[in-house]
Amino acid sequence: MDRFLTTHVGSLPRSPDLLEQIIAREEGAAVDEAALALRIEQAVADVVARQAAAGIDIINDGEQSKPSYATYIKDRLTGFGGTGTSYVFQDVEDFPGVKQRIFGDAGRRHRKTPACNAPIGVKDMDAVHIDAANLNRAIAAHPGKQAFMSAASPGVTALFFRNDFYASDEDYVMALAEGLRHEYEAIAAAGITLQVDCPDLAMGRHTQFRDYDLKGFRAKMELNIAALNHATRNIAPEQMRMHLCWGNYPGPHHCDVPLADIIDLVWTARPHAIQFEAANPRHAHEFALFETVKLPEGKMLIPGVVECQSPYIEHPGLIAQRIARYAHLVGRDNVMAGIDCGFSIHAGSGGVDPDVVWAKMAAMAEGARLASAIFWP
Repeated sequence: MDRFLTTHVGSLPRSPDLLEQIIAREEGAAVDEAALALRIEQAVADVVARQAAAGIDIINDGEQSKPSYATYIKDRLTGFGGTGTSYVFQDVEDFPGVKQRIFGDAGRRHRKTPACNAPIGVKDMDAVHIDAANLNRAIAAHPGKQAFMSAASPGVTALFFRNDFYASDEDYVMALAEGLRHEYEAIAAAGITLQVDCPDLAMGRHTQFRDYDLKGFRAKMELNIAALNHATRNIAPEQMRMHLCWGNYPGPHHCDVPLADIIDLVWTARPHAIQFEAANPRHAHEFALFETVKLPEGKMLIPGVVECQSPYIEHPGLIAQRIARYAHLVGRDNVMAGIDCGFSIHAGSGGVDPDVVWAKMAAMAEGARLASAIFWP
């Protein structure tokens, strides 16, 4: 290409009526499934059109059909029938007031995370095919746009759903890998770029593995990456990207593991493109890491140049500067502009007004145009 492409991480705001139906279904209420399916199809068409209008190049379905970027897995795989999983985020434990606000969020209140208490297996393969068909149908109306679809990694699934069945963490995460493989391959077979969401590789340090030292955490990372590589073994690296995340919540994040401490392991994952948080004030400085860390051949970076928790609309000039920092360090052809994380990772969550979300995306597209004019004069 002769310019910097733009994309984002996944979840986008859902309309109030769709949100109401998704939450009702999560709570076990009776819903008209046929009517809901039609509403989701319409919502996907709408959200694809809005991404295209904002100037985004590589777009998705906004995760409109899912209650959460990770917890939807309980409806597609067997084995999840145990008691709910509780969470401890090491950073927010230091700030009780912040903890109350975060876990009082509507999206987090309604998410369901039953523990694994039976063998993992495939329960519903229709859902991913329907999601892919909805996205491909919608994107066909916008020539020149490319499609991606997000899916939970084996590691983040293990983070959300406690293991009460398998004899070891390794047995559990590898069983998840084999179960999730079918979803990954269905997305790729539909001609869509697979995005695997991997908060376990960063956020896991101060949540699931908070009691481990760095060496112990890195060992867990290696296991989760091995599971990811196993699950994606039949998909070309060029058709995959992965999202590295320290947790998309408005907390202090002072316990986040530095990117420098994990980047060597991140390179060993099969996806060729690495998305990561690079705009928020806890990680914006880490572009300097690439002054000494060289990009492996075949890898590219998708740094977040827009922050997903802030209601500020970033100035296009700032966005251009952020893109340029990375392009100067790793090469213009190895950088794509992205957003730190999703805007509504759990249905009903998200502190940014939907209209501001679209304005932030348009600002990113404009910033990418400004940066492109510098690197492709």
